[in-house]
Amino acid sequence: MTNRHPAIVIVLCFFTCGLYHLYWFVNTKIEMNRRGADIPTAWLLLIPFVNIYWLWRWSQGVEKVTGGGLTAVPAFLLSWLLPIIGGAIIQSYFNKVSAA
Repeated sequence: MTNRHPAIVIVLCFFTCGLYHLYWFVNTKIEMNRRGADIPTAWLLLIPFVNIYWLWRWSQGVEKVTGGGLTAVPAFLLSWLLPIIGGAIIQSYFNKVSAA
């Protein structure tokens, strides 16, 4: 996983009006799939209601990649209910994976 500073994730999401958040989702999906996760295409993010299913599958990938350090339910809730701050928290778990 690429090591990104969590504060940079917040700042870039804010200044790009959320576009960086989509970019971050796509990049982390690609990196997690390389590590054995099974996350479908990111085009599903653009379809209403289907994007919730995609976010759940992405959250399951987070659980797999972090080795249970962050399980799917909290990852889903963080990314769905607190998207920008949740992204920074999840990125800190990804940074722990990249350091190991």
